[in-house]
Amino acid sequence: MRRKLSFKQIAPFATLILAAGAAMFVVPETDYVSGPNETQYNPADIAWVLISSALVFLMTPGLALFYGGMVHRKNVLSTMIKSVVAAGVVGVLWVTVGFSLSFGESIGGFIGNPGTYLFYNGVKSGAPWAGAPTIPLMLFSVFQMMFAIITPGLVVGAVAERIRFTSYILFIVLFSLLVYAPLAHWSWHPQGFLAQMGVWDFAGGTVVHISAGCAALAGALVLKRRKAHIEKQEISPANVPYVLIGTGLLWFGWFGFNAGSALGASPLAVSAFATTNTAAAAGGLAWMFFDVIKGKKPSVLGFCMGAVIGLVAITPAAGFVGVPQSIMIGLTGALLSNIAVGIKQRSSLDDTLDVFPCHGIGGMTGMLLTGVFASPIVHGISEGPQGWFYGNPGFFFTQLKAMLIVSAYAFSVSWLIFKFINFILPIRVSSEEEELGLDFTQHHEKYLQGTLLVTTAAEANGGQVKEIDATFKVAEEAKEVHATFTASGEAREMDAIRKATVAALKEREPITQDYLLL
Repeated sequence: MRRKLSFKQIAPFATLILAAGAAMFVVPETDYVSGPNETQYNPADIAWVLISSALVFLMTPGLALFYGGMVHRKNVLSTMIKSVVAAGVVGVLWVTVGFSLSFGESIGGFIGNPGTYLFYNGVKSGAPWAGAPTIPLMLFSVFQMMFAIITPGLVVGAVAERIRFTSYILFIVLFSLLVYAPLAHWSWHPQGFLAQMGVWDFAGGTVVHISAGCAALAGALVLKRRKAHIEKQEISPANVPYVLIGTGLLWFGWFGFNAGSALGASPLAVSAFATTNTAAAAGGLAWMFFDVIKGKKPSVLGFCMGAVIGLVAITPAAGFVGVPQSIMIGLTGALLSNIAVGIKQRSSLDDTLDVFPCHGIGGMTGMLLTGVFASPIVHGISEGPQGWFYGNPGFFFTQLKAMLIVSAYAFSVSWLIFKFINFILPIRVSSEEEELGLDFTQHHEKYLQGTLLVTTAAEANGGQVKEIDATFKVAEEAKEVHATFTASGEAREMDAIRKATVAALKEREPITQDYLLL
């Protein structure tokens, strides 16, 4: 019997077909040629921003590993794909209308004219962006697109383990159009109303981190608590090495994120590169050492969390503050986020991976400390920012005002977006689907982590039998969870694993080349 398709199943593909069909009729363009009295393209600047664009893109799979390693093993793949799929959704959306809304001709300082660069028309042949005269407009657009891709991916961590995949796809679209694009226009367009107020955000403290953090808070409130959170179950991270690798990729990519925002191979880029690394280092150490003061052990997760928050905090300040001051920014961001996470853990808020305490609070801290430590000696921008620490308290309060405006806007609009999606689609999975895990129920896939067991009779007497007993128990649980896979053979695979484990328990012989699939 042929399965009847619903509108919800057809709509995403039909929308993509319509966009592709409309794009076919856009007339190809030639490259823009600078006049004799205009600034010429600089090959070094072009090379650096191209590399920076690739580095920022690398942060998205890095974020997927960072988040995927921290959730329950039955939700690893579903969490990772929600971050990575933003590259597809925003990649198309940015070309069609996103760049126009963010950087098109300003409409009252609040949003760009969607027709300015509709379907990228006029981008290839357009004059360079005013703030980046030595690189093509298209390269500036591609660099900015990478920021637009990772921002909705950050929100995933707050709603992980309970949001439907299709609902999150719709969230990415609406968030990008209604939250990200207006904020990018406000902050980074010369006629944007925050820019006109005198607000300075070097690489995305407001546009990326505060917006994502506040959207994460809204999502956690709308989706409510997971069953495991209500029952106060302790969920061990699925794969801590994933978190460590993800942190390394994020740290590496962040050099493009911040130093690339200088939009050229310049001393400003070098300064932003150095402040980025220093703040990350200070943040990682601050979180880890503060945990020790609280009576905890220094942990891999602690250092990784602190390093990422140091990177978040330095983002709005990277090109405006000195390298020595970046130590304080990374330390303060990590310390305040650590305290915020502790408060959240004692509350009923179920922000799965602490997105608001980390990105929200970290971004806010960075914006305010930009208002404290910004120095014209560092950035060399005429009429650029000068902080309270150097005699200009007014700039601090301008930053504070911007932080409050952006936080209120991002939270309220994101809350309405989540509510709207929940009205037209079920935004949350059922309790049964949540129990089975989203990898299987949303994607019909599963994450299998291998553990190699090597034991001898002597080692067994020394306690290795307990390890085998524990892994055997996990195998039994996995067999029950994946009983639905009988038709494709996985249940028989679990039976084979059970027999091998029982044999090992009886014979106390080495298991030399077999992996127990957890």
